Amino acid sequence: MLITRDIAEELKSSYIDYAMSVIVGRALPDVRDGLKPVQRRILYAMHEMGLRSDRPFKKCARIVGEVLGKYHPHGDAAVYDALVRLAQDFTMRYPLIDGQGNFGSIDGDSPAAMRYTEARLSRIAEEMLADIERETVDFVPNFDATLQEPAYLPSRIPNLLVNGSSGIAVGMATNIPPHNLTEVCSAIIHYIRNPQASLEELMQFIKGPDFPTGGQIVGIEGIIEAYRTGRGKITVRGKAEIEEDRIVIREIPYMVNKAKLVESIAELAKDLGEIKTIRDESDREGIRVVVELRDGADSENVLKKLYMHTNLETTFGITLLALVNNEPRVLSLAEMISHFVEHRRDVLRRKITYELKRARERLHIVEGLKRVIEDIDAAIALIKASKSPSEAKKALMERYSLSEQQADAVLQTRLQKLTSLEIQSLIDEHSQLVRTISEYESILADPKKLDELLISEMEEIMGKYGDPRRTEIISHAEESIIAEDNIVLVTSQGFAKRMNPGAFRRQERGGTGVIGVQLKDDDVAFFGICRSDEKLLLFTDKGNAFCLDIEEIPKMDRNSGGVSLKRMLRLEDERVVSAVGVRSFEEGEVLILSSGSHIKRVPLKEFENAKRAGIKASSEKIEFAAPLRGKDVFMVTEMGYVLRTRAEDIPVYSRNSRGVIAMRPGSGDRISWIATGSSDRLLLLTERGYGKACETSKFRTLHRGARGVIGYRVTEKTGKVVFAELCSDGDLFLVSRDGYCIRVSIQEIPVQGRSSSGVIVSRKGVWRGFVYREPSD
Repeated sequence: MLITRDIAEELKSSYIDYAMSVIVGRALPDVRDGLKPVQRRILYAMHEMGLRSDRPFKKCARIVGEVLGKYHPHGDAAVYDALVRLAQDFTMRYPLIDGQGNFGSIDGDSPAAMRYTEARLSRIAEEMLADIERETVDFVPNFDATLQEPAYLPSRIPNLLVNGSSGIAVGMATNIPPHNLTEVCSAIIHYIRNPQASLEELMQFIKGPDFPTGGQIVGIEGIIEAYRTGRGKITVRGKAEIEEDRIVIREIPYMVNKAKLVESIAELAKDLGEIKTIRDESDREGIRVVVELRDGADSENVLKKLYMHTNLETTFGITLLALVNNEPRVLSLAEMISHFVEHRRDVLRRKITYELKRARERLHIVEGLKRVIEDIDAAIALIKASKSPSEAKKALMERYSLSEQQADAVLQTRLQKLTSLEIQSLIDEHSQLVRTISEYESILADPKKLDELLISEMEEIMGKYGDPRRTEIISHAEESIIAEDNIVLVTSQGFAKRMNPGAFRRQERGGTGVIGVQLKDDDVAFFGICRSDEKLLLFTDKGNAFCLDIEEIPKMDRNSGGVSLKRMLRLEDERVVSAVGVRSFEEGEVLILSSGSHIKRVPLKEFENAKRAGIKASSEKIEFAAPLRGKDVFMVTEMGYVLRTRAEDIPVYSRNSRGVIAMRPGSGDRISWIATGSSDRLLLLTERGYGKACETSKFRTLHRGARGVIGYRVTEKTGKVVFAELCSDGDLFLVSRDGYCIRVSIQEIPVQGRSSSGVIVSRKGVWRGFVYREPSD
């Protein structure tokens, strides 16, 4: 029969079916036992095979075959991978499988083939399956409806929290970190006694995630957010100790590959220059990675760099997503505990109901036996007089008012049970059954008694499997940034370093200076003074902006070439053209000059998200950027023209816009610098080292888009104007194209007219510069 259906509806329906199949049948854990279907099937199959913790190991290939053939008709590799993960003590906080053989390593080594490895259930896994034969959970048909498998496990341990889970479904993902069993059980007990317990109360017991690899969690804000909303981010770092001239790493963040971590530190060592060697001395006793430092290296600073630029510090994104009644839900910590408590209440209720049923059935039999034994001689005579078992059965039922089951039990009783000892045992059993049934009925009738049973269970689990916390939680990073002035130098190829201003002594005007940076086929893109607690906003010729902490740039001596920013930023085939030091993104603006002499004002707040990956700062090629200070803007061209305009005449635009015309230089001329601020003097310097100061009153305010007025008489001797600054005091730091730096007092630079050619300031020439005023004590 042909069915006509709209293809869009068919695709929609089929995709939803597929998505729900992945969500429910593969990727997400159940809130009750914390297991995905493949994990549950592995544990149940091993339970059925009798692979308990006190039994011999069996080949993993046999276990995988059992799981595939009976419950999980997918690839054997998927089943074996899940089995291996359940056995890894660096993945599971409390491994559910006891493995024998090569089950992989924290270095990322693959496990041996399943034909070589062996496994059995761990002791704690047996708690997951305890009482499963007592009708405590629902069973469903397997894939071909020939067998029954549990829809979830009884799970005496809160597995979803203590072992965590991670998985990617369709349109959603879960990432639940592991926790400490003692803490979780204590919180569950508190919750049972105080159902309205607040998050703060629960966190008195559960401090935060507890990873099998230890390490440290920095800050508690992310933990609180995750526990309250179900989503949050935490910073996890390894534990390292400083021993004289070395750093010893003893714990690494969760799910970090140790071998790759060592490789990344070795790569970083090529740029830092403070690391001599790195050795991995890890063994069966634990992790030990030794980073040997060079003489005089600042070990605290190197450790900071390891946290910044390697996986010794990572971010763990928490998503508390699990299946609740086969529906995916993001849960808070209280909701996760609540669902587990309800699950265990249901399991205990079903277990007691099952035991009550069995006790009543046995009491019924014992009552029949007791009734007959009290008149045993007559009963034996009655049985002997009967012609057949059925006639004897009928006679017993009529004579002693027995049920069919009771009569069968009497007829099947062996003669040895008629001794006085056995008869007394039967009487005692009857009394015990009466008491047991009464106790079961009282528990089922009183929820408080059921909860006390659950509390006793949690206390027992804590006593058997509880252990100390491994992951330390610190409220904040223990290192503090010393706020101090640093000279920051960034080359166009993306090499950077910090230097102390005191490394350059003041010289007389007209000197050559000293080497400031080793340059090879490169030039200086930024040379300025920044505080170590600020951020550096970098602009590239591709119109992108990147941001990093000044503290991340290593301090180096004058002769070094700096470290590559490509290790910190995602710079790809682009050159750094300018940079701005930023103390706060909440206020302030930056001027951006792009190709075609277009200019715009952009609020710093728009660059708040300019992280390591970068964001768009202009739709055109950026040529220069400067922070906006004061009400006046001085734009200077290479041929010496100066345009003074009001800052308010430059409109505010978004990052992606082009801007408006800044000024109209003559043919062959271009804007080389933009100076902002407040001063009565404008300092101008040329590429060949000539400079002068002009009174700002000599430059009248013009409208944006004009050509400006002559401010420097450029000759072949002076070269083009390359630097300008509004200042009247302080020290002028200048760097040449070839990396020579000179420090000169501004008082030594004469004030001249607009059309003069200045005096020699630096014999090595000028490329970039800044004005520095030493902080007063």
